[in-house]
Amino acid sequence: MKFNQSGEIANRRLLRDDPKLSASDDTTMSIMEVIKTTALCPGQGAQTVGMGRAWFEASEAARAVFERADAVLAAEFDTPLSDLCFEGPAEAVNRTNVSQPAIYTVSIACWHGLYGADAMPTASAGLSLGEYTALHLAGAFSFEDGLRLVAKRGALMQQAAEATDGGMVAVMGATVEEAEQFCEEISGSGGVLVPANINAPGQIVLSGDTDACNRAVEACSDRGWRATLLSVAGAFHSPLMTSAADAMLDVLAETEILPLQAEVWTNVTASRYPADSPDVIRRTLADQITSPVRWSSQMAAMIEAGMGCWTELAPGKVLKGLMRRIDRAAKVDNHDQPDTTVST
Repeated sequence: MKFNQSGEIANRRLLRDDPKLSASDDTTMSIMEVIKTTALCPGQGAQTVGMGRAWFEASEAARAVFERADAVLAAEFDTPLSDLCFEGPAEAVNRTNVSQPAIYTVSIACWHGLYGADAMPTASAGLSLGEYTALHLAGAFSFEDGLRLVAKRGALMQQAAEATDGGMVAVMGATVEEAEQFCEEISGSGGVLVPANINAPGQIVLSGDTDACNRAVEACSDRGWRATLLSVAGAFHSPLMTSAADAMLDVLAETEILPLQAEVWTNVTASRYPADSPDVIRRTLADQITSPVRWSSQMAAMIEAGMGCWTELAPGKVLKGLMRRIDRAAKVDNHDQPDTTVST
């Protein structure tokens, strides 16, 4: 990485566009300002009708992000993505192929509204889908490339969900070890059931065949756990998404992945991505579709590593709520709505 004296970092993406430029040519390169914060990027489930509208109305920089997204996805939807975000209907926004590019766009619009287009955090992490937002903020790929990736990811996961009979169950009160053993017992009677989202201590989501999910709800009450069937399209982060994961790896193989200019942590291993290993990033993003989201242990590891100054991007306040259950001492500033006092 090349920093100037004020703590800014040269934007390597410009080098790709003009190979005649060198990393030492600070007079002709744009400069990325490093914001001393850890960005938390929301995932699917944070969507709601109206998301991002306040940022669109309050910030020219945020508005430009929505306009770029509408242009990129003009052929994908009959209605502009921004209109779907602001006006719905809810059944459209909640479809996986819409919610994923919508959340990604709202999060980037929020970041640009806060700090501008030429800024990046010192570190970032995202919940499942949000990992694409985190990687873009660290310079792994352009906004447009990231948007195409999440749009394809959402479409592939929607297709896999429609091709299988699956669901998800939120369980309150179980430890990770208890949940793993419980899934083995349920699936031992037939079907698939696995831990999918380890969100916070005592808050775990299971994923699998519909029949296994129904049996899990009944069995949870016998153990004193509270279980709720979730209204989702399919069994995300389970083996039922294997077709989507395999196809997504092919999509990622065709996308340029640049060296990371800031730390990004991954759900799959609850550890840092390597800074300059695009094939590892591609493989991890594909694996993420079928692997559990280890958010609780990931946040604990980041805190142990000294991460702090947490900034949760729009939409929603899910990650701030989870952090309160993981470590109440970790303060998260939520920006679901515009805050003009933050912007540079």
